[in-house]
Amino acid sequence: MAQKVIFFLAITFACNTFCFAQYTDSTQHFTSYTSSGSLNRTNGNKAYLLNNAVKLGLKKKSISLNFNNNWIYGKQNQGITNNDFSSTLDFNLYKTLPHFFYWGLANYNTSYSLKINHQLLTGAGIAYSIVDRPNAYLNLSNGILYDYSDLTLNGMSDKYSSSRNSFRLSYRFVIGKVVEISGTNFSQNSLNDKHDYIIKTNNKVSFKVNKWISLLTQLDYNKLSRTNSENLLLSYGLNFERYF
Repeated sequence: MAQKVIFFLAITFACNTFCFAQYTDSTQHFTSYTSSGSLNRTNGNKAYLLNNAVKLGLKKKSISLNFNNNWIYGKQNQGITNNDFSSTLDFNLYKTLPHFFYWGLANYNTSYSLKINHQLLTGAGIAYSIVDRPNAYLNLSNGILYDYSDLTLNGMSDKYSSSRNSFRLSYRFVIGKVVEISGTNFSQNSLNDKHDYIIKTNNKVSFKVNKWISLLTQLDYNKLSRTNSENLLLSYGLNFERYF
C-alpha cells in the first residue's frame, strides 16, 4: 500500500501545474489527476473514503493511447471497507469510417470490497460514436474480453478463466463551458455462464473553477456476481488536468 501512496503523491505534485484544454492539432498529450473522497463522523463512529485517479493520454491522427489508474481506500471505524486498485492500458485505432474505430485493452484489478485477489482482462472490439462534437459525445462499443481471475469464495481462493462479452456506453456533455457531465458504463457477461457477470459504472458532474481545476462529484457502482459482491461510492473532490 505504501508504494501506491507514493505513486499517487508523486503524480499529484506533477499535475498541480497543468492546465485545462482539449485535443487539437497542436495538443496531442493529456494528463489529469482526480482526488475525491467522503468523511462521516458521528458519536463513536467514523468512516472515510479516498478515491484517487491518474490518467495519461496520447492522440495522433489515426490512433490514441490511454493509461488510467485508480485507487480507492476506505475504512469504517477500525475496519477496512475498500482497498481497490485498477490499472488500464487501452488504444483506439481510427482507420475506417468516420466516428467508427477499433479498440483494445489490458486491465488489471485487485479489490478488497469485491473479493478480487488478482484479475487480468484483455481483449478487443469495435466502437461507434453516435454523437461526436467538442461539447457533446456519445459512444457505444462492444467486444470480447478474456478474464483470468483469482477470487475469494467462502474464504478460499478461486482461480478461473472465462470469455466475456463487453458492452460499453460512454458519454460527455459540456454545458456553457463550465459544467461537464460524463460517464463510462460497462456490462461484461460471461459467454460460459449466464449467471456470471460484471457491472462497472462511473459517472461524474464537474464544475470548472478555472483553466486547470474543476470541482467534481462522482458516483461509482461495481458488482461482481461470482463473489456476490458490490460497492456504491459517492465522493466529492477536485480534478486537475492539462492538454499539451
